[in-house]
Amino acid sequence: MADPAILQTSYILAHAPDFVRYGSKPSRELAVDPSLLEQLTASLRPWEEVVAYPPNQVFIGNLTPAELAEIPRPWFEHLVPDASPMGPFGRIIDQASLYGLMKLSDDFDLITISEGLAQEALSSLEGIFDDRLENITGVPLGEIEALVKDADGMALYHHGSLAGFMKTVLQEDPSLHAHVLFENLAAKATAVLAVSDLLKRGAVPPEDIEYLLNTGEEAVGDRYQRGGGSLSKAVGEVVGCINATGSDIKAFCSAPVHALVIASAMVSSGLHDKIVVLGGGSQAKMGMKFQGHLRNGVPIMEDCLASMAFLVGPDDGQGMMLRLDLTGRHPIGAGSSPQAIYQALVVEPLERAGLTMTDVDRYAVELHNPEITEPGNSGDVPKTNYRTLAAMAVMRGEIEREDMDDFVTEHGMPGFSPTQGHIPAGVPYLGHAHVAMRAGEMTRAMIVAKGSLFLGRMTQLVDGVSFVIEPSPGLTETNIE
Repeated sequence: MADPAILQTSYILAHAPDFVRYGSKPSRELAVDPSLLEQLTASLRPWEEVVAYPPNQVFIGNLTPAELAEIPRPWFEHLVPDASPMGPFGRIIDQASLYGLMKLSDDFDLITISEGLAQEALSSLEGIFDDRLENITGVPLGEIEALVKDADGMALYHHGSLAGFMKTVLQEDPSLHAHVLFENLAAKATAVLAVSDLLKRGAVPPEDIEYLLNTGEEAVGDRYQRGGGSLSKAVGEVVGCINATGSDIKAFCSAPVHALVIASAMVSSGLHDKIVVLGGGSQAKMGMKFQGHLRNGVPIMEDCLASMAFLVGPDDGQGMMLRLDLTGRHPIGAGSSPQAIYQALVVEPLERAGLTMTDVDRYAVELHNPEITEPGNSGDVPKTNYRTLAAMAVMRGEIEREDMDDFVTEHGMPGFSPTQGHIPAGVPYLGHAHVAMRAGEMTRAMIVAKGSLFLGRMTQLVDGVSFVIEPSPGLTETNIE
């Protein structure tokens, strides 16, 4: 049996301000009050501010969570000087690049873009993604205007002006309407870049990948099977994983952690050698808190699609070992209070190994950026979770009550992830953990995810899963290429 390890990570942010209006919440509110569009548009951030925004720099690895904690809030008023869209874990791309990725990922001519946008996309993607660029073609703007007037679908914008069209495939099938297809194609395109970037960073040929596990929140299918999938294979086709098969994991926000555990079990059993866990962006959740942002006079910060990918394989001495014996799960009968959830996900797996809560250097929980959630009255989600963990450590006699704040500081971190459901679920910290382990600064971290199963109206239950990572034996400090 092989020891499974997370060998490489990749994180992508796609700045897409003109996509915000199509988010589930903005599109519903704009249908009621179209005058909101002007206010929404005026509150969107320019490219330079998005790149220099401190949490975004943490997401791609140019800043650490500890460095973010030292920056005064609001972070959007303390931008990072000379910030780069390139980071040790990934990159930030602009909207033209995203349109180009959607076009090159489109096998059914769903999206049409203007000649000018196509040229801008090609220029933006040069050197970033070199495969299938011949698919990025455009048409005269007059043809797009005709489509908007005469065809079933939705108009698309770039820099506030008409620049594209997304068609409805079958009017009688809500799952194949333009808006749903737009969400799915955006998820596919962002995942394509994350997986491509991952394989380049890990110097792994695409044909070496044997299995793909997609963890995104989209429902790819038709009226007979709304969430059938498989976006995993759709992404693998674009990036050249010709020897891989795959499937989609559906578990709301917990899906990436479920998938990493499943991938590690596949490696450990010898079933597959190299597996990619991936997740594209959730376009439906763009602008989800926009009304709270407008009320509080802050920029609309849910303006990026986030995506990620992780390479799992046998331990090569340079990765992070995923301890399958220290995974946590939330059983059906465990209860749904925060204490019951963390008892199952954190305390029980540690007790099995004779470890205390302070034996974990860092806990990565739901890493939602509080500057996004607080104006929408959702509070500081990571801080609340870390306070709960600290309180449990007090009840267990592992720390004193007066040490709770120190526990939160030493074992937690500020949230820095976009609020796209599956994206914040602990896993944005894996890149930072890898660096800390290579530097000899960390011996153990726990990734914890929770999911709201009740959203589907089929059960009142919640979900949760966790795992512990430790440095591979012989792990040395090296640069992440």
